[in-house]
Amino acid sequence: MKLRKAGAADVEAMAALFDQARAALKAAGVDQWQDGYPNREDAARDVAAGTAYVLEEAGQVLGTACIAFGEEPTYRVIEQGNWQGQGDYGYLHRVAVSNQVKGRGAAGLFFDELKRQAVQRGVFILRGDTHRDNQPMRRVMEKNGFSYRGVIHLEDGAERLAFEALLNVPAIP
Repeated sequence: MKLRKAGAADVEAMAALFDQARAALKAAGVDQWQDGYPNREDAARDVAAGTAYVLEEAGQVLGTACIAFGEEPTYRVIEQGNWQGQGDYGYLHRVAVSNQVKGRGAAGLFFDELKRQAVQRGVFILRGDTHRDNQPMRRVMEKNGFSYRGVIHLEDGAERLAFEALLNVPAIP
């Protein structure tokens, strides 16, 4: 699988992956993404912002995620815990992987890219969040060095579990 920045031609495939993920979450009894978010418009916004990435194999888009740096407004307030790191951070949103590649480490490739970009930018704090019942994403985050830090709330008030990873800060000479 090859990870690359997404372009306008990938938007429909990204939206289809969101739909597939939505159906899988529903089948698992998780009410995350059941209100139509994320959708085609979200994919197009991520592409326009330059934060959309896709995993491709044999010319087929099999995964997508938003990899971004800066402030995520919903991370300003954390309850029942706290952030460990202070300062600039990167984060992942809207991770969706095709059923075809689940169990092959596909989601981890997005985390690897987030870490690569963070180090390149001199950023050593990574954050993410997921629904309390989304066990697969919780496992992926923990497998990739993220630890549970507390609870955040989305713009609509929905609760999400917040995770953070602190990368090794280079020694000062």
